Amino acid sequence: MVPSGDGTVLGHGRPTNQTCLFDVKKHHMPATFMDKFAFWTVQALKYPMQRFFRKRHMSHAMLLETVAAVPGMVGGMLLHCKSLRRFEQSGGWIKALLEEAENERMHLMTFIEIGKPKWYERALVFSVQGVFFNAYFLVYLASPKLAHRIVGYLEEEAVNSYTEIIEDLDKGLVENVPAPAIAIDYWRLPPDSTLRDVFVVIRADETHHRDVNHFASDIQCQGHELREFPAPLGYN
Repeated sequence: MVPSGDGTVLGHGRPTNQTCLFDVKKHHMPATFMDKFAFWTVQALKYPMQRFFRKRHMSHAMLLETVAAVPGMVGGMLLHCKSLRRFEQSGGWIKALLEEAENERMHLMTFIEIGKPKWYERALVFSVQGVFFNAYFLVYLASPKLAHRIVGYLEEEAVNSYTEIIEDLDKGLVENVPAPAIAIDYWRLPPDSTLRDVFVVIRADETHHRDVNHFASDIQCQGHELREFPAPLGYN
């Protein structure tokens, strides 16, 4: 899946040497009540975090990724159990969601190398993750299509946040330090890559997660099951 349209940017997805175009301005317009509920839920969560972190980009990014790594694991786990109960294939969606969770975890590992979180930031991450995991688990049990729509909007905000960071890097407001070894190895970046390069590839990953989750919600909103449509595996 390779989005196109205005505001495209070159980037890499998961570890690969290919290059693709990703639409960083793409937005799913909320049309139904469920869409609007998902959208405004994300907006309500966004503003307190923005006010708390302001321009502390690394701390904000670490919190984002701690939360973002939860939905794929929860969704993959529940689909795994459903597949076992029903003796049926998942159409690749278990793998796709677990790939998403692992990719988000690697984002977090990268930011930890760069940001060196303080004890109170670790405590905040621990608390937020604990609340979000249980809340998302219950939402997914009740309505997978709502859960995926919420994640789609969360990923839209992640794309917006990383775009803002890239702009601040370009303005010199954030030091463009060398990329950590973990990022160079995972995304197969050139040895002389910088922090900006890391944020570009991470933003590309987030566009993929955004589109996959909106796609998953669309499938279920139309009365189908995810297994009826092949999962978009891989990032390029």
